[in-house]
Amino acid sequence: MEIKTYLNEQRELVEQALVGLMLSAAGPFARHIEAMRYSLFSGGKRLRPILCLAAAGAVSGSEDSRRAALPVACALECIHTYSLIHDDLPAMDDDDLRRGKATNHTVYGEAAAILAGDGLLTYAFDLLSSASTSALSDHVRIRIIQIVARAAGSQGMVGGQALDMIYEGKEAGYEVLHTIHQSKTGALITASIEAGALAAAADEVQVTALRSYGEQVGLAFQIIDDLLDLESTIEELGKAVGKDVGARKLTFPALFGVETSRVMAQDAIVAALEALQDFDAKADPLRLLARYIVERKK
Repeated sequence: MEIKTYLNEQRELVEQALVGLMLSAAGPFARHIEAMRYSLFSGGKRLRPILCLAAAGAVSGSEDSRRAALPVACALECIHTYSLIHDDLPAMDDDDLRRGKATNHTVYGEAAAILAGDGLLTYAFDLLSSASTSALSDHVRIRIIQIVARAAGSQGMVGGQALDMIYEGKEAGYEVLHTIHQSKTGALITASIEAGALAAAADEVQVTALRSYGEQVGLAFQIIDDLLDLESTIEELGKAVGKDVGARKLTFPALFGVETSRVMAQDAIVAALEALQDFDAKADPLRLLARYIVERKK
């Protein structure tokens, strides 16, 4: 299996599902929904929904399992996109470019962008609790909703963003850095994998192993993100680079240097692959994705 082919196929699957599930920009809320759709359909890797589907596939290779996980995957992408809209706001990272396009607030204004993010976040839970996930038992659906809510909330992504802002320009050690990135980035990645596993009726041993995989992959993803901000270009990333240094953000390269950070990312991927040791070839997409995360250039 070639990773680029796999990513393209899975991305197209997610895109088609999002088109079918997303609200139409019509009626009295048309402008608001248009702003939501602007960011949701502006491209992107769709990594979190792809990880969700890959986790479901690692547990069960059946088409039914993939269909059950697909609306969950779409909900996760809505949450991720909301976080990007809010991250780009002037009060946060103040970016004008995202995925190679003008950021939401530069097109629709700050107030509309905030509300577009709010709309995507809440619509994600509409999807998770609606008929789109009717293939899941009520118990599994509630558990997925709780996992995703915690990962997205004050003990996960939102909390991590808050800490990131608090420690901007301040000295801190690895414990703080790890907490920020485990929450801000890692929590939703891990939740994506757990949710996919649960949608495919994983047992507790499988969920625990896949959670460990997710935590290590999330760590590697953030380390590489920090490195790309130093080493990549606007053209490659589709967003501004060098902003972490300018804002004196707490990052892995700032704390450990470039080479040590790269080794830490590789070590995390080794640990992620070890977590999959009891899974058969159905987990090969997860193995490929782990290597892709540490080797990616954007």
